[in-house]
Order: sequence, then C-alpha cells, then structure tokens
Amino acid sequence: MKISNLTQQLSRFQPSRRQFLVGAAATGVGFKLAFPARNALAAEGTDPNPFDAYISISPDNKVTILSAHMDMGQGCYHGIATLVAEELEADWSQLVVEGGSGNTKYYGNVAWGGVAQGTGGSSAMFSSFERYRRAGAITRTMLVNAAADSWGVPAAEITVAKGELSHSSGKKATFGEMAEAAAKQPLPAEVALKPRNEWKVIGSETFRRLDSNLKSTGRQDFTIDVKLPGMLTAVVAHPPLFGAKVKSFDAAPAKAVKGVVDVVQISRGVAVVAENTWAAMQGRNALTVEWDDSAAEKRGSADLMTEYKAAADKPGLVAANTGDAAAAIAGAAKVIEATYEFPYLAHAGLEPLDAVAQMKDGALEIWGGHQMPDLYQAVTAGIAGVTPDKVKLHVMKTGGGFGRRAVTDADIMVEAVETAKAIGWKAPVKVLWTREDDMTGGRYRPLYVHKVKVGLDDAGNILGWDHRLVGQALLIGTPFESFAVKDGIDGTSVEGVNDTKYAIPALNVQVTNAQVGVPVLWWRSVGHTHTAYAMETMIDEVARAGGKDPVELRRNLLKDHPKHLAVLNLAAEKAKWGEAMPEGTYRGVALHESFGTVVAEIADIKLDDPAKPTGGFKVTKVVVAVDCGTAINPDQIRAQMEGGIGFGLGSVLHEELTLTAGAVDQSNYDSYLPLRIDEMPVVETHIVPSENLPSGVGEPGVPVIGPAVANALAMATGKTVRVLPFSKGASV
Repeated sequence: MKISNLTQQLSRFQPSRRQFLVGAAATGVGFKLAFPARNALAAEGTDPNPFDAYISISPDNKVTILSAHMDMGQGCYHGIATLVAEELEADWSQLVVEGGSGNTKYYGNVAWGGVAQGTGGSSAMFSSFERYRRAGAITRTMLVNAAADSWGVPAAEITVAKGELSHSSGKKATFGEMAEAAAKQPLPAEVALKPRNEWKVIGSETFRRLDSNLKSTGRQDFTIDVKLPGMLTAVVAHPPLFGAKVKSFDAAPAKAVKGVVDVVQISRGVAVVAENTWAAMQGRNALTVEWDDSAAEKRGSADLMTEYKAAADKPGLVAANTGDAAAAIAGAAKVIEATYEFPYLAHAGLEPLDAVAQMKDGALEIWGGHQMPDLYQAVTAGIAGVTPDKVKLHVMKTGGGFGRRAVTDADIMVEAVETAKAIGWKAPVKVLWTREDDMTGGRYRPLYVHKVKVGLDDAGNILGWDHRLVGQALLIGTPFESFAVKDGIDGTSVEGVNDTKYAIPALNVQVTNAQVGVPVLWWRSVGHTHTAYAMETMIDEVARAGGKDPVELRRNLLKDHPKHLAVLNLAAEKAKWGEAMPEGTYRGVALHESFGTVVAEIADIKLDDPAKPTGGFKVTKVVVAVDCGTAINPDQIRAQMEGGIGFGLGSVLHEELTLTAGAVDQSNYDSYLPLRIDEMPVVETHIVPSENLPSGVGEPGVPVIGPAVANALAMATGKTVRVLPFSKGASV
C-alpha cells in the first residue's frame, strides 16, 4: 500500500457511532474516532478463520497467538493472551504470543476504524477485547466440532479444559492432536462469549506474564539481538543540525578501518557498513563529511521559548469557545495569570533505534519495532522496488518505545533498507543507533508555552478561563493531516484543555502552531503531558485564591461527571485526604482523563529540612485511583500506573532537552536524567470496578503525577512551579 493510498483510506473514515477520545500514534492522537463493536475484522463483516489470522496450534500442543499490537514492555501480549485463554480454555503454559502483520483486514486497529494496523494511544486492549475473545471462542468451537466428527459423539457432550478435549466415554485429545482437523472445519455461524460471571482468566491475578521469565533471565530477544548469517552492521553519520544535508564526504579514512566493508550515502546521512558494531563506529569516527546547513534549523531552545512567549500574547486559532471569557475576566473580582514553559523531551528508551533488512528470493524482510506495520511496509516496499506483499515484517519486542517507534516517515526502517540496497543486497544489514544518536537524532515531545488567565468572583468561583498554547503540531505535515487536523487545529496540541470536564462557564482556548525545524513526535501521553499540568496546577491556584480545599473544588466542578467524581473520591478516601500530615510533609492532588481513562493521583512529599520549605524534597508516596473500564489484568494495570508515574515524575523533576544554535546539548543519560531508582515513590493503586469496555492504561498515569507533585510543593511553598523541569523552575 502506498502512503497516499493509506492516507486516502484514513481520510474516508468518518467518526460515527460510539465516540471515544484516543491518543493514537499514527492516526491522529487526541481526536475523535468511532469505536464500533466489530469493525474491519474481515471482508463483509464476517470473522476470519482464526487458524489463518490469530491462532496457530502445533502438534506438540503449543498455542501461538499472533498479536495485532506490538509489545514495547506495556504488556499487550499478556492482555491478548488473557483474552484468548479465557474463551479457548487453553492452559496458560501452552501459550506463546508473537507479533502479527501484513494483513490490515485481520490486524487493523479497531479503535482507529480498522483502516490501519498500529499500536498507540493505549488502544490495544479496546481494539482486542472482542476480536481475540471471539478468536478463542471460534477456535474452541472448531476443535470441539472436529473432535465430535472424529469420535462420533455430539459436540455438546465434549468438555474443554486446560488445552484438552474429553468425552465421558473416555476419549481424549490435546488441542495439538486435533488442530489439523479443526482447521478444516467450517467457521461456526455464531459463537457465544462467556458471561462475566463465568470468567476465570480475565480479571484474575493468578497468571504470570509470559515474558517475565525471559526478561528476568536475559533471554528475551529484541531487535538489537538479531543475528543472521553473514549479517553486517551499519551506523549512520547524521547531520549535526536538523535540516542539513550531505554536501560531500571522504570515505577513504573510514574504509581504512579494519572491519569496515563499505561507506554509502543514504537519504538521511552516510552509512558506514562493517563486520561488527565496533568497526562501524570507529569507521564513522574516521569519516569526513561536509554538510550543507543552508536550510537547517539554527535557533536554540532559549530563542524558541522567547518567540513562543511573545506569540502567546497574540491571538491564535480558536480550539474552544464557550461563553464570553474575555468579558467574564474583565469583570472579575480577582484574576490569576500564569505562563507555563515546557521543554523538549526525549523518549530515551533503553534500547536505541535499530532495524535489520534483508532481500532474499525477491522478498524484503525487516526485523524491528514495527509500531505502524502497514505504513512501514508501504514505505520500504517503495525503496526496495517491490510490492508491499513482498515485504515481510518480523515484529520484535522493543526495549521501550514511548511513541518513538511510531514514526510516519519510518526513519530507522528506511535507513536499514536504503543501506542494504546501497550495498547491492549482498548481505543482511543491521542499522544500529548509539545512545548519542538516539538522544540527538530528533523526534521529541514538543516545546510548549501556555499562557492562562482565570477570572474569579468574590467567592472564588471561576467566571472565565482564557488559555493560549504555542508549540509545534504533531500531525500537520504527516499523512494523517487531511482528516486529523481541522481548520489548522491539531487535536494533540490542545487535548486536555479544550475538552476539559470542569464546569467552566466561559472558556476560550487558542493555539498557535509554531514553525520550527526540530523534528517532534508523540511522547507517552502526547498533548496531555503539558495540558494536564497547566490545567491541574491552575485549578489548585484557584482553590488557594478562594480559600477552598482542592478536592472539594474539584468535586464541585465535576458534579455532572460521575465517572470522574468516583475516581476522585476513591483516591481521596484511600489517601485519607484531609487528615493532618506530619511536620515537613505535604500532599497534592491532580485528576485527568486521557485515552478514555480517568486517573486521580494524590502525591505525598517530604521536605529535606522542614524548617526550609525552599530546600530539597522527595516524593514518598502516590495513591492512585483509576477507571479504565473492564480490568483485564489488574496487576498489569497497577504496573502501568507505577511505570507511568516513574516516567512522568522523571520528566518533571529533571528531564529537559535543549538546543544551542540548533544543535542538541544532551547526548546520554549523564546529561539527560530520567528518574533514578532511589527517587521512585511507593505507589498504591486502586481500580474502580467497571463493566464498561476496557480503555487505556499505558499512558494515562503519566500526565497526572507532575501536577500532583507540583500542587504538593505549592502547599509547602505557596508557589506553583511554572517552568519545567523542577530542577530549573522550582525554588526548591
């Protein structure tokens, strides 16, 4: 499929039926898409044969599940295995999960309308919930029917349990023994899924993640571990400035390095190809490249911040307008004004970018973190000069993604295929980025400025709220702009502000799309990473200005939203909000909805010296309440809340990516500081019981922790941190 064809398909999809806010990488994070109950599962609305699409059973009784979603550590393989096991009645020890790709009909993301395969926006479990339960139920039914035919007994008399079929006559067979005959059975006209009161696997905490042992013993294979016969390794010399291009290069010094096989120019730089990684890196060090930076971005992050703050004083595109916010603020008894500064952030996954490409027997094979398989298949097919059906993607586990593996120009895949092609396809090629390549190579959470003005009456009630945002739009200029951006407004820029659930009588939201040459990309929880912080800290400022309790104020503002109110109340109850705190400890609250999930977090901090509120502090405990619909794997939900809190806390405490004259200043974990283990607080998670469809958990824990901690710090100091990270903008 060509990118243009993919774009046409996406643009034809019109939101309808049940609407749901998704933050999906690749297909428009933060705008509304339909969530049909069953959409694009197969031609003409019928289920595909699960033996063709989702499940393979080998004679040794191993059940392999092909996942429509890529596992980057978030545990979607575990969730999908849970859904299949529930209906298939397989034994947990039988199960293996691998990545599926190459067939949008089977693997298209239901949350995205089924028009493209992809993993993002915490949509994997919603997209899989019915699809994989049905696959398990249909497979079980076909196994039963095959056994009934073989044994000459009624299908209704056959029992299925722990991967075995049995009959009261004493006849027995494993799934593996009956699989070949089952695959030849006609698809059942309909299957009934188990009612909730009969679930044994969904909602259980008994079943360990299938990859736990592999990861804890170092036996899990990632793309970085791929080894093929005769494989070469390449590293790429990228331009030092974004937008610069190769003018000329001298390959001779690099080729003189022992082990270097070739030096070739590709679209994104110059690739040094060698027998091993060390030789490739040494060859690149010896390489001389002259760059043309005439069209490069040469502004630094401080320059951009100054420009953004000036732009925030001017009108932007109107993203929301209810009531007359300007008039309400003009007549207010008190006005609170704040300017927030959010830096660029790197994804900083533990496994840097990598991919392996090989042309064999006229077919292109690519090993990698294929977060958007359809798009990668289309792009790489064009480079290789083959049709997309001749591109086989090996979907690998990834050592952290956070959005970085979902890139609309397929950057690392392009580099691998172009390099392999440039050397005449003579060997498989692994292109590997170093940590420094990964940190300086672009694709960051955008730098943003928020300027907020809120008017209050004499009683401290909100009369009007004016909110202006300035930053780079994620979807403008991508294949998804045609249907994801309306009237110049990218929903990922304003999500969490323009759709706030707080009862604000007059709200005006405007956004200015900054034109900057720094490559940006969705970063775990996308626009909510900055919008939640601005909204939730300002709500606390409103509470302090009006002499109101922050939880009580939120209760009043959310009285028409019972789901949000229930989450807030559960967090407050479990944290014992309102009880006296020990000396030197303070507490802050924040609540936010993202990707269909509502999360409330109450963070406790302890000052290093109670007598010096402007000294250091530590986040000691976070109480979380979450409503994510049906809890498929409760322990996994807790794990994602914990991981999201760690990820988000690091981003507000330390993380900041800066540029000087267009060049990135940070290059490794010594200068770009994710959360250290001794900074991780105790996390206590409470899940709101729900029978609604499952919503996301991979991202919603991230946006809430920053404002919760900031609000706790404001309780101690009386001041809100408005310039992030805290290490830069706090008085502590």
